[in-house]
Amino acid sequence: MKRKLRMGMVGGGIDAFIGSVHRVAARMDGLIELVCGTFSVNPEISKASGEALFVDPNRVYESYQEMIEKESQLPEDVRMDFVTIVTPNFVHFDPARLALENGFNVVIEKPMTFTLEEAKQLKEIVDRTGLTLALTHTYSGYPMVKQAKVMVKENKLGQIRKVIVEYPQGWLSRLSEREGNAQAAWRTDPKRSGKSGAMGDIGTHAAHLAEYITGAKITALCADLHTMVDGRLLDDDGNVLLRFDNGANGVLIASQVAAGEENAIRIRVYGEKGGLEWIQEEPNSLYLKWLDEPKQVYRTGNAYLSDVAKHNTRIPSGHPEGLLEAFANIYRNFALTVSAKLNGETPSEEILDFPTVDDGVRGMAFIDNVVASSASSEKWTDFVV
Repeated sequence: MKRKLRMGMVGGGIDAFIGSVHRVAARMDGLIELVCGTFSVNPEISKASGEALFVDPNRVYESYQEMIEKESQLPEDVRMDFVTIVTPNFVHFDPARLALENGFNVVIEKPMTFTLEEAKQLKEIVDRTGLTLALTHTYSGYPMVKQAKVMVKENKLGQIRKVIVEYPQGWLSRLSEREGNAQAAWRTDPKRSGKSGAMGDIGTHAAHLAEYITGAKITALCADLHTMVDGRLLDDDGNVLLRFDNGANGVLIASQVAAGEENAIRIRVYGEKGGLEWIQEEPNSLYLKWLDEPKQVYRTGNAYLSDVAKHNTRIPSGHPEGLLEAFANIYRNFALTVSAKLNGETPSEEILDFPTVDDGVRGMAFIDNVVASSASSEKWTDFVV
């Protein structure tokens, strides 16, 4: 197969926040083209979005049900290969389920579903169909995050003992959901977002990053969630103690009321020989701290980096690679995986390096366990999937 993959989109209209980010990322490597979509629950906005994106008007649909049904009826050399779902959490499961059951691969925003049970159902469908589902835990797409993962795997730091991961934002320091902020409105609404606010929205990113870099799984946690802004319905701040299956312990902080912060996700991992630190707002640098040697700084784009980091780097050293490129790394690896499968080939380990349905299930389990722990008088909760 020597062609671009054809993408359909659910959500992400011209009035949306994240849709354009997905489209830029999908286009970056020339492997994907947008061919159809249902871009909004408002038919007029969906139609206008299709026009702005130069999508064939006959393939701008009024609902995801109509899109999946009609795309399924098109010839194989015309219909979409996969669908990207960029809707609020409560509209993740059904379009993903319907797409998979009709033979379409899926890219989906995190958290993957509204409930853990829905996540388990998606995993069952993916396992049964052999299709591919990618979850956009974007921070795992950065080259220096991948470098950190390789160094931990190669035992450069020795046995891992401590993980500290934090994600402070300040954009919900006021009751923005009642001030006309559409993003705040659905993210703080339990009917649309789910049972957790900050921990569901950004805490899941932090938890995934900790497990991705260390290769360890959370086995127990002790959570303390708070709603700091009066009138808000979901948590906007929280702290979680962590235990991992490799014997390490950790601390996870997620807050959307850290006034003045933007997207300051940061992780520190400490082993018996040394530690590493990565800061998303300065993503080209990975800091190595040694017990008996001077501190080192690894930089994106240099020859001394791992093959995995190089595979996910596009430009020479000294040129910043940011969120769009990290997003694009997920799309590229997903596209290469889907193309390999369509060609009857086995995808390499290098291109299989993107978050999957398994990460989605663990993300939903993280939310459930954090909420349960915070509500419990005993606090420490075994991590149950």
